[in-house]
Amino acid sequence: MPEAEVQSPKLTRRLMLLGGAAAAAGYGYWWHRRQPPVHDHPRLTATEAFALAQAGEITLVDIRTPREWRASGVPAGSHQIDMRRPDFIEALQAAAGPDPAAPVALICARGVRSARMTLALAEAGYSNVIDVPEGMLGSGAGPGWIAGNLPVARWTE
Repeated sequence: MPEAEVQSPKLTRRLMLLGGAAAAAGYGYWWHRRQPPVHDHPRLTATEAFALAQAGEITLVDIRTPREWRASGVPAGSHQIDMRRPDFIEALQAAAGPDPAAPVALICARGVRSARMTLALAEAGYSNVIDVPEGMLGSGAGPGWIAGNLPVARWTE
């Protein structure tokens, strides 16, 4: 009995175009998720944020995850509050006080999450939220906390 001939599907132009379109859409989604939203709130460089936090003029909050804090350390003088915490506002009030007009600067890895949280806190009634868009690792806004040779502390739980 002869074996049935197995035919592999032909790679047609249509399949190639569909594959290319799917790849482009996936890349577009990936790229979009990594862009900070546009906002008109104040911004600080990492150096300015460090100086103001040291002077006690702002509360600097690192909103990254414990995994990130463990990997790279945390900005010296900052408060670590994971932005995913369900009690984020309560933790922020514990760090910065109950006044929603108190100056709070947010830093993340590359400025995307800090921009998003700046907008979210403004919607929640905070009127003096400041973004540190270069973040810990640097972004288009600047070299970042670590490359700027600013002090980094080891995170302890």
